Amino acid sequence: MRRHRAVPDSQTAGGSAQARQVRCRPVALLYRSGELTAVRIPSEAEERVRDVVRCRETFQREILKSRHYILKFLARRGYVFREGTNWCTPHLRWLQHLTTEQSPLASADRMVFREYHALLLYKLQRRDELDREIVRLAELPTLKPAVEALQCFRGISLHSAMVLATEITDWRRFERPGQLASYLGLVMRESSSGERQRLGSITTAGNSHCRHVLVQAAWSYRHRPATSVDLKRRQLGQLPAVITHAWKAQHRLHQRFNHLSYRKRPQIAVVAVARELVGFLWAVMQDVREMSETSASV
Repeated sequence: MRRHRAVPDSQTAGGSAQARQVRCRPVALLYRSGELTAVRIPSEAEERVRDVVRCRETFQREILKSRHYILKFLARRGYVFREGTNWCTPHLRWLQHLTTEQSPLASADRMVFREYHALLLYKLQRRDELDREIVRLAELPTLKPAVEALQCFRGISLHSAMVLATEITDWRRFERPGQLASYLGLVMRESSSGERQRLGSITTAGNSHCRHVLVQAAWSYRHRPATSVDLKRRQLGQLPAVITHAWKAQHRLHQRFNHLSYRKRPQIAVVAVARELVGFLWAVMQDVREMSETSASV
């Protein structure tokens, strides 16, 4: 039998302390030189709200899959709705008719289609339930000021504002809009050497949830600046400075989209618009933070 020599506790403790010192030395040098970036850890309550919003996004993707299942299955059987666009009210009535006994589908096909249709209805029901929960969570004191300010911008609905508010949480950790754009993966990648500077597509190395919401919102700025009825409702009672920022963003981003789409593809122009939209949102959230701190001090 092989025997192991006992090591004194003093040697074990001394060795581990020395190893920790070696590992911590590079971190201490970086901290002294100011090259470390502070990372904010969200609280458990913030993570719970964020998970609810992410769950809603998951169901939205699942609904899209179920719609594809239904359309592709019917197309293979030769059934295509030609009396309007898909998923409009007449199309939904037509799908409901295919589940009845008067359906022209064969019995086996009718059984399969009923399962696909029931799965879609279930996902829609669960998504609507999550939407009601998100509306309730948006009234929390920690989220309400940010969510209401973000909704003043064109293309940002309640759900989009909740995504930005729960994913970014503390906007004050970004000193400049460029830092926030880099965090979201909306800055261009660079491959430069010497005097040569070569810029490529965006890095897509940041938060994909926020990036998707911002790109979708940026598409609305291809239209002329206007204030719809829904946007007026969302801006009701908000700070004049926030509404002014939102109106200025409409003019600036609309011109930016037209200028870039004339020379580049719209998909590239809309990403550039989303990157500039980040700057307007960052500026507004600084004002909202200052207002919250002033009201709290009073």
